[in-house]
Amino acid sequence: MNSTTPIPRTPSGLIEANNSLWHDATHHPFLEEIQGGRLSQGAFSTWLVQDYHFARQLLISQSLILSNALRSDYEVLIGGLVALESELAWFEENAEQFDLNLAQPLTATCRAYVDFLLALPHQPYVVQITSLWALERAYLDGWMTALPCEPRYQKFVEHWTTPAFHDYVGNLEAAVNTALEAASDAQRHVAQDYFRWVARYERDFWQMAFAGE
Repeated sequence: MNSTTPIPRTPSGLIEANNSLWHDATHHPFLEEIQGGRLSQGAFSTWLVQDYHFARQLLISQSLILSNALRSDYEVLIGGLVALESELAWFEENAEQFDLNLAQPLTATCRAYVDFLLALPHQPYVVQITSLWALERAYLDGWMTALPCEPRYQKFVEHWTTPAFHDYVGNLEAAVNTALEAASDAQRHVAQDYFRWVARYERDFWQMAFAGE
């Protein structure tokens, strides 16, 4: 990035400044084949198991982020933790229905992303909250591209695109807006670097399940 290029000071500015990378994080053949009902059950099962592992570690990471948070962000972060616990139970119910083995090991891609999450609380709070918003926004934007979808995967796509999830992502975005505005230029640089890392990890996560690993 050229030193004369303005550093994004808003969440929307981060997306606009990294448009190509963001597109790759939120558009993928995995999602296209979900929409058309063509994705193999094996690829979807791989994704479900790995996303379960990811959600478990995200809950731990977000708990640590909460310990560093601004008082004004407690409500949204605590609400996210409650939703994550419910999400884990939902995964477990569906694993039983589809006879999935949730004890399968993490893939290398999932492990790298999880390690990123667990190291995140050591960064300044603006970097933490920006990264959390980015991964949730990428998740939402990605699944929105799968709508409308074939009945085979409809209940899953609808589960990840609910109005409540839209609201949660919007509340995280408001928190990021406040944090970026108060941050130094150096902190905004790091926040943008981590935004880019999240986008790459999200892109790779779709590919992991689609192509196999």
